[in-house]
Amino acid sequence: MTTTLTNGTTNPLTAGQLPKATTWLALAGSLIVGGIVDATALGGFDPGTTVFLGAVIFLPVMYLIARAVEGRRAATDRLATNLVTGAFLLALLPLVSLLWETLSNGLPRFDMQFFTWSMRNVIGEGGGAIHAIYGTLIVTGIATLISVPIGLLTAIYLVEYGRGPLARGITFFVDVMTGIPSIVAGLFAYALMALVFGPGTINGFSGSLALSVLMIPIVVRSTEELLRIVPNELREASYALGVPKWRTIMSVVLPTSISGIVSGVILAIARIIGETAPLMIAAGFTNSINTNPFANPMMTLPVFVYDQYAHPGIDRIFYNERAWTGALTLILLVMVLNLLGRFIAKRFAPKLGR
Repeated sequence: MTTTLTNGTTNPLTAGQLPKATTWLALAGSLIVGGIVDATALGGFDPGTTVFLGAVIFLPVMYLIARAVEGRRAATDRLATNLVTGAFLLALLPLVSLLWETLSNGLPRFDMQFFTWSMRNVIGEGGGAIHAIYGTLIVTGIATLISVPIGLLTAIYLVEYGRGPLARGITFFVDVMTGIPSIVAGLFAYALMALVFGPGTINGFSGSLALSVLMIPIVVRSTEELLRIVPNELREASYALGVPKWRTIMSVVLPTSISGIVSGVILAIARIIGETAPLMIAAGFTNSINTNPFANPMMTLPVFVYDQYAHPGIDRIFYNERAWTGALTLILLVMVLNLLGRFIAKRFAPKLGR
C-alpha cells in the first residue's frame, strides 16, 4: 500500500522505488568514507585509493538499500548496472590518462618549428619531425595502396566464389597472418628486399611491404564479414534480372557494404600507422627529409618517437619533448583518419527510403 503525500505525489520509498538522487548520495557518502579511511588507516590521502575504497563501499551499500526498498530483483539489477558502469569507467581510465599525459607533455613543442624542421644537424634544443611526418604518410599510403585491393579482392573471392580446399586454405593463412608478430613482418620485408635488390636494402618501400603484411589480413577479415551480411535477396533479385555475377558484385554487393568497408580500412590503417618494430628493420633511421620511398632510409613518426626517447643527448628534456609531441601528432593523425572514414562512410552509405 502506497502513501500519498499532502501535495498529491506518491512517496517513492513506500512505493518500492528509490529516489533518483539516492545513487549519487550513496556514491558521495561512500567516497567520503573511503577518503576518511584512506587518510586515517592507510597513512595518507591518495585519490586513486580513495576512489577504489569508495567503490568497494558503494556496491554493497547500494545493493542493501535497494534490497530493502525495491526488492531482490531490482537490487540485483542495480548491482549489475553499477558493475557494468564501473567496468566501463575502469576501461576508460587508461585512455583518459594517456590523453592527459600526451597533451600535457606534447603541447610545449607543438609549434610551427616542429612541423617545418627536420632533425638534420640538430643537437639538443630545436628541430622538428617533418621528415618523420612525410615518411609516415608515404609509407602508410603505399601500404594502403598495396593492401586494400589485395584484401578486398581476396574477401570477394572467399564470399562470392571460394569453395573447397583452396578457400579453406586461404582462410587459414589469413588467420595465421593476423596473429604474426609485427617484427616478423619487418624481417620478411627486409629479407625480400635483400633477395631482390641485394643485402642492406633499406628504404620506405620496404617498410610499406612490412606494413602490408600486417594490414592485408585485417582488410580481408573486416571486408569478408561485411560482404557476408549483405542479404542474399539482393543478389537473387539482380540475378533474376539477368545481371551477371561480376556486375552484381560491383553494382549491388559492394555499394551496399561500402560504408562498413571504408570503416574497416580506416581501422586497418590505424592499426599499422603506429607500428615501430617492422619499420626500424625495413625502413631504418634518418634525420633528413627523404621523399623517395625507393632510395635510402626513411624516418616515420613511431620510429622518431622511439629514437628521441631511447637515444637522448645530454639535455634529455628536449628529446623527451620531441618524443611526446611526435606521439601527440600520431594520435591526431589517427583521429583525422577516423573522422575522414566516418565522413566517407556516411557519404557513400546506401540511401534508404524514397
